[in-house]
Amino acid sequence: MFESHLALSHAVTPLALESYVEYLAKNQSLLWELLLNHIIVVVDSVWLAVVIGVPLGILATFDDRLGKAILWTAGMLMTVPSIALFGLLIPLVGIGKIPVVIALVLYAQLPIVRNTYVGLTQVDSATIEAGRGMGMTRRQRLQRIQLPQAIPVIMAGVRNAVVILIGIAAIGAFIGANNLGDPIFNGISEAYPAAIVVSTVAVSLLALAFDYGFGVLEQLFRLRNGEDVEQALATRIIRRSIA
Repeated sequence: MFESHLALSHAVTPLALESYVEYLAKNQSLLWELLLNHIIVVVDSVWLAVVIGVPLGILATFDDRLGKAILWTAGMLMTVPSIALFGLLIPLVGIGKIPVVIALVLYAQLPIVRNTYVGLTQVDSATIEAGRGMGMTRRQRLQRIQLPQAIPVIMAGVRNAVVILIGIAAIGAFIGANNLGDPIFNGISEAYPAAIVVSTVAVSLLALAFDYGFGVLEQLFRLRNGEDVEQALATRIIRRSIA
């Protein structure tokens, strides 16, 4: 029995691999289209999430109670199951790309708001005091000292948000998002493993690619903005000494 089972496993494996290659070859153009749609919906969601989340993170630093309320709300949004959130949005905005983008923007708030808040609050107090001593207003300190130093941390939050959203966007196919989640759901309903595996691998590789890209940007911002802050403070000191 063991020998027959071993022979069966060896017989099935090449056939399974062949079916994956065959599925990829037959649906290559469709998969590229779905991949592009997947990227578009994620990118649209991320930049909207940044436009909303970064100001909320800045606002959270102004008052402790307000900050706790904002962070708590962002955390609660993350705990809502994606299928449930998509279901709640269908009666409000219908199906398709719009409810998926709204849901992804809500899910992205926690990493972006939290990292903005952490990045701003962890700026060296001595540097902030130096800016205050040079006559900078609170807005100037925020723009010229805190935000430049916080950008790498904010970028890390955006990086985490992108990776999370790439996975959740696939579930958006449940409500007509027309992305890489479509073959996964179709494969489940039709018991077609090749569609499930190929699409899942594509989603995973996309997440890894974006994670690597944003990681490089994070390091570039970390190097550049550290130098910019030092130069800004040095310029202020020189100007005050000349005056």
